[in-house]
Amino acid sequence: MASGVKVNPKCLEEFQALKLGHKTKYIIYGLSEDKTEIVVLKTSTSDKYEEFLKELPADDCLWAVYDFEFSKGDDGKRSKIVFIAWSPDDARIKSKMLAASSKEPLRRSLVGVAVEVQGTDLDEITYDAVLEKCSRGY
Repeated sequence: MASGVKVNPKCLEEFQALKLGHKTKYIIYGLSEDKTEIVVLKTSTSDKYEEFLKELPADDCLWAVYDFEFSKGDDGKRSKIVFIAWSPDDARIKSKMLAASSKEPLRRSLVGVAVEVQGTDLDEITYDAVLEKCSRGY
């Protein structure tokens, strides 16, 4: 069931900059204060995955896109755009329901995402967990 929440055009602009320019490392999306629109909460050029993880609240839902770089043996460096739906166990039920019903419009608009990860706990989105998902198919 869709929530009727719209995707702000800035979300797509920032995504295109990440996808094409590779200067932005990650984008964090959330709901506007009136809960009618998905907006960009933060962009970062930091390539430290631990810094990204610190941005995820323990008690609120959001979405993120991460330009995930990894090495694949003799094949050299690879990069995949990862979509993360963050819905921690400690978030309120209403927040989880709204996030779940609002995810699809955002996800569909982000053309070029290679991997999708659902996280309810930091263990599900550690660097190694995401690396394993990104490495499949190589």
